[in-house]
Amino acid sequence: MSQYPSIEPDAKANTLRKLRQLSRLLDKVITVPGTQLSIGLDPILGLIPVGGDFLGVMLSAYIVLESARLGAPASTLSRMVLNIIIDGLVGAIPIAGDLFDVGWKANEYNIKLLEDHLRFPSQRKRADKWFVFALMTVLFIVAIGLVAFTVMLMKLLGMLLGLFTGG
Repeated sequence: MSQYPSIEPDAKANTLRKLRQLSRLLDKVITVPGTQLSIGLDPILGLIPVGGDFLGVMLSAYIVLESARLGAPASTLSRMVLNIIIDGLVGAIPIAGDLFDVGWKANEYNIKLLEDHLRFPSQRKRADKWFVFALMTVLFIVAIGLVAFTVMLMKLLGMLLGLFTGG
């Protein structure tokens, strides 16, 4: 089976630097004054009804895709996807999910997994393009599911508000 196109060795450092920047932007770009607590765009995007969680998952999926291009094995990519799924599913719960998003730094965890792979490359072969395609498909389906969940939740809340207001 053919492999996913790899990144040239000279470009690995540049790619890793860009992925670190994206991770920082999504997970901890803003530090709360007077604390060590930091938040990123991911929990903020989660506040946007319908499309926020979808966008967060898709941006996180980019880190996985680039990790595959850097030669990460299937086991590392699978752990990355699991981190994103946890982030997306729990993050979709109103209020509690947004608080969880502040503490759960899926992208930061994923960068650490990638760095571990690059620092100590294993003998395991890199994930092939079909495995990466399957992972991206799973993340896309999860993101679509988050949109559907949000829409259903908004309809339910609308119906409940109608009952309470007599409308």
